Amino acid sequence: MSHYFDETPSLPSERATISVTIRGKERDFETAPGVFARDGLDKATAILLDYCDPPPAGTTVLDLGCGWGPIAVTLSVAGAEVHAIDINERARELTRANASRHDVAVTVLAPTDVPVEKTFDQIWSNPPIRIGKEALHELLLTWLPRLNPGGLAYLVVGKNLGADSLQRWLTEQGWPTERLHSAKGFRILRVQREPAALERA
Repeated sequence: MSHYFDETPSLPSERATISVTIRGKERDFETAPGVFARDGLDKATAILLDYCDPPPAGTTVLDLGCGWGPIAVTLSVAGAEVHAIDINERARELTRANASRHDVAVTVLAPTDVPVEKTFDQIWSNPPIRIGKEALHELLLTWLPRLNPGGLAYLVVGKNLGADSLQRWLTEQGWPTERLHSAKGFRILRVQREPAALERA
C-alpha cells in the first residue's frame, strides 16, 4: 500500500492532467498516483488559497508538503520566491513539471536538501495531519524556526482533525497563533514569529 507521505511511492506513475480553479482562474496541473489529492485540488488547500492573499512579490515562501504544487505555483505566479519541499519524490517531480508548465521558477527540494542557513518570510502549508500528532509536532518545530523575525506561517487544518488543539499547542510552544478564518469545517491558522526586538527582550 502506498501513502502520499512515502518517500518513494510504489504505485505506477501514470500521469494525468487535471483542471482546477484557484482564486477564480482555471489552471491545468499534472498529477499521478501516490501523491496527495491526485484527483483534484483538495478542499483544505482550496480554502487556504482562496482566503489568504498571496504575499507581496519577492517574499520568500516555504511550501511545506508541496504535493503536486498548487500552492507553490499559485504563489510563484504572484511573484513570490518559492521553495517547495516534500518527502515524496514523485510529488517533487510533479511540482517541478507543474512549475515549468506555468512558466514559473520554483525551487523544489527534499526536506533534507534545504540549506541549513536558508530562512523564509512565510510558510504556507496544508500539513500532513495523518502522519500522527508526534510527527506533526516535530515537523512544525523543525520548520517554524526557519521563519525570519516577524515572519508568518499559514496553516489550514480540519476542525475535526484537531485544528483548535493545534492552535493551543503552538501558542504554548511560544508560537502565537490565531484563527484567521473558518470555512467548510476547516480553520486557517496564522502563526507568527516574534519580531527580533521581542526575541532579544
